[in-house]
Amino acid sequence: MTTAPLSLTHLIRPSDPTTDKAPVIFLFHGYGSNEEDLFSFASELPKDHTVISARAPYAMEPFGYAWYAINFDAEQGKWSDNKQAISSREKIIGFIEEACRTYHLDDTRVTLLGFSQGTILSYSVALSYPEKIRTVVGLSGYINEDILIPDYKGKDHSNLSIYASHGQVDQVIPPEWAQRISPFLKQLDIPHVYEEFPVGHGVSPQNLNSFKNWLLKR
Repeated sequence: MTTAPLSLTHLIRPSDPTTDKAPVIFLFHGYGSNEEDLFSFASELPKDHTVISARAPYAMEPFGYAWYAINFDAEQGKWSDNKQAISSREKIIGFIEEACRTYHLDDTRVTLLGFSQGTILSYSVALSYPEKIRTVVGLSGYINEDILIPDYKGKDHSNLSIYASHGQVDQVIPPEWAQRISPFLKQLDIPHVYEEFPVGHGVSPQNLNSFKNWLLKR
């Protein structure tokens, strides 16, 4: 189901039963994809939640969208445009507030579910604004400290829970980058689960079942 215009183009699956103040799961796709990608998970997600899949703001050629540019050059190799990432972080937090108001959702029960670049942004939003986010499902991503707000360590993260997973043979984002997630979250006393699966840069059926079960227990 497409929707009235907000600051980000998006798809929405209403909660069942449809009620005011339903909890909400926001989906954030990876680099070069669009809002239809993770929306394929919608039928697998808890029915009592509204599900909203957002399109990243930066159009790519010839198609697809990104939350920020990834550049390649001889001197720096592969590097991320952190200014665009920070801009997207702020766009996302504004979009969450807009969507909760527009669709009468429970802004105290907000879950972020991301893949790859969408995961990196989900971590950035949740760690920077933990008062706005209850849970995060981060698939095939990592924490980029350079796109967190400067005083994130001073925030109260006590109500935040995180599920993180990664492919053991991921050739896009090295597993060792994801393996730093757990010690980082331990330093902030954030309850979390970290799992690896024998896949590349993708989500296996076992991974899907694992994070679904984790969400249901929340």
